[in-house]
Amino acid sequence: MAIILIGALLTIAGVVYMADAVLRRGRLSEPTPAASDRPMPNLATSGPTLEPRRRGLGFLGLSQNWPGLLMMAVGVVLLLSVVIF
Repeated sequence: MAIILIGALLTIAGVVYMADAVLRRGRLSEPTPAASDRPMPNLATSGPTLEPRRRGLGFLGLSQNWPGLLMMAVGVVLLLSVVIF
């Protein structure tokens, strides 16, 4: 029973870690820079929006998300080990 609980907690912790990593990368609203030395973001419309001109999948990169992916993988292995054995 403890292995199931640890596996579930590791899986949830991995998802939460990855979501937190995305949120820590930058502001999600008001894309206009506060300081004049920062460049203007590449936006699809001229107004303040969260939509980029080009969709990028940089938030899925392995270099930023490896701790969360590792926690999720260990959690899934623990959950599956209970089912197999």
